[in-house]
Amino acid sequence: MNQTIQHPTKSDRIAWVDALKIAACLLVVIAHCSDPFTGAFDSDRISFVTGVAVGSLTRPSVPLFVMMTAILLLPAPSGSSLGSFYRRRIGRIMPALIFWSVILPVAFYLYFGNANTANPTVDAASYTWSGLWHKICLMTVNFNFDTVPLWYLYMLVGLYMIIPIISPWLEKASRRDVRLLLLIWGFTLFIPYIRLLAPAVGYTGNFGSMEIFGVCDWNAYGTFYYVSGFAGYMLLAYYIRRWPLKWSATKTAAICVPMFIAGYCITFFGYLKLQDLYPGDYSYLEIIYYFTGINVFMMTFPILLAFSRLRIRQRPWLGKLASLTFGIYLCHFFFVFVTYDIFDIKGVAPIVRLLLMAATSIVVSGALTWLMRQWRPTRCLVA
Repeated sequence: MNQTIQHPTKSDRIAWVDALKIAACLLVVIAHCSDPFTGAFDSDRISFVTGVAVGSLTRPSVPLFVMMTAILLLPAPSGSSLGSFYRRRIGRIMPALIFWSVILPVAFYLYFGNANTANPTVDAASYTWSGLWHKICLMTVNFNFDTVPLWYLYMLVGLYMIIPIISPWLEKASRRDVRLLLLIWGFTLFIPYIRLLAPAVGYTGNFGSMEIFGVCDWNAYGTFYYVSGFAGYMLLAYYIRRWPLKWSATKTAAICVPMFIAGYCITFFGYLKLQDLYPGDYSYLEIIYYFTGINVFMMTFPILLAFSRLRIRQRPWLGKLASLTFGIYLCHFFFVFVTYDIFDIKGVAPIVRLLLMAATSIVVSGALTWLMRQWRPTRCLVA
């Protein structure tokens, strides 16, 4: 008989999920704080290595958010219509997406138009009135540099679209069925590296495109398109919650600790190696940072499993902190750039500057989120 999964309500929160949500939010902020140091490349090797070391550690952040979404929403409650699910979930995101797509470019324009910055990732001269208007007008097409964190919302809308569609199958699927699909998804985690290594075995691409498995310039939908990506993380979280792994603490540690260390080493040393091979070429450097790469999965899975084993009681303060994470995610990016300049102090080690940036950005964005939650008209923009 299939197990019935009860979804938590606001009055029935899951303590370890709240704790994981806070941890994932911290990782996101730290990740963005590490970017300016990584962007220094060989102009400042110490800053670059520091940025890569810290940034590599934070890669599980987004996959963890996706998996928490699955734990809380998958499968969608039976009996609810597709339209009502979309109104509740996507309708909650759209006001925040629209608001921050306007406010963040305005904030960046006001700041960089009046401040000198040494941030290597920023071209302050490009912040003009016409550039600002251009970014705001094109927010319906995609995010831009000023709104980088909002890429997650675009992706999340897509996940929300498929949740009520796959839910009926999940309610009837056997453990073996779900595991088979997870194995196929697991293979897709290697595809970025198969593509990277394909030229070594003589692959020269098709018509200038180096994509594989049917993907080319005129077709983005290759063999594994429909069973890859973030949906796999959702499926994995669902699997673990429905059929918990009955591992002892010793077995869990024996598997997860080496897995995490190996995943981190691949990410860290892989990034350094790709930088040596393709200096400053983000089209290659991002491969090792892909959220849907096997190395990031190797760090994400142990973290999820570790938090799911926590025996912590739900506390009011824990739920309140967790409720701030969405707003912190939405607004912290601007404060990352401001704090980079604030802590651009000669003689201070990059790791110290990075941690000061992260701590300040979290506190300020958390305070802003708390204030916005106190006023009803702005509550929906951060909640």
